[in-house]
Amino acid sequence: MKAALNYRNALLALGAAAAVIGALWAWAGVSLWWLALPTAAYVATVAYGSARVSSSFFVETKWHGADTRPCIALTFDDGPVPATPALLEILRRHGARATFFCIGRRARQQPEVLRQLDAAGHLLGNHTFTHSYFIDLFSTRRLRAELRDTDAAIEAATGRRPRLFRPPYGVTTPNLARAIRREGHQCIGWSVRSLDTVVQDPTQLLGNMVRALAPGAVFLFHDTSATTAAMLDEFLQQAHARGFRVVPLDELLGVAAYH
Repeated sequence: MKAALNYRNALLALGAAAAVIGALWAWAGVSLWWLALPTAAYVATVAYGSARVSSSFFVETKWHGADTRPCIALTFDDGPVPATPALLEILRRHGARATFFCIGRRARQQPEVLRQLDAAGHLLGNHTFTHSYFIDLFSTRRLRAELRDTDAAIEAATGRRPRLFRPPYGVTTPNLARAIRREGHQCIGWSVRSLDTVVQDPTQLLGNMVRALAPGAVFLFHDTSATTAAMLDEFLQQAHARGFRVVPLDELLGVAAYH
């Protein structure tokens, strides 16, 4: 079911409020300054929807699995990087299959790491080609190129064209939503943001993540985080001890990982 709070409905609500206030102005002389209230509410709603990817505000987003069984999924953003193979070894020891959302330029530079990920049964997703700080300002055309170039880099290395896409910084915009739909991707969010690019203490991160264990949870980590690498083995041990099973993201969310 699509979220009731979405871009289309926000626009309709703004238009309806403007029409009512316009009619009251014409018939009863009500001040047009009242338009400031629905406009401010609209701007706040759009800001919230843009920053919270799980809201499905601009584009339908999968971010949490069913809570009927003790299964979780692990995702890693921003690779591949030289540290990625070390994560593979930890995951292998625990029989855990994860999803790696790859930056295209890095995928193009390190195709062998992508082949290792694919051969180990991990899923590969699209995380744009540049992961630019200014990507939220890009046009739809440029964003489509970001997605296509990343798809091409992954497909060149593995023979698979990814369907799963995670927006950089978890921010969506109307232009990005159009690019996602036109390129045929499924937008993916998360339910547990580790903040492993901020938390520097592996013990603190481990405690945070163990407390966040819940059926259907989708964890967001980063290949680039030494803190995650330092606590991942213990986290998987504690997850298993609590009865949780790590499953591939496509299984947890019921989506196709590749075209």
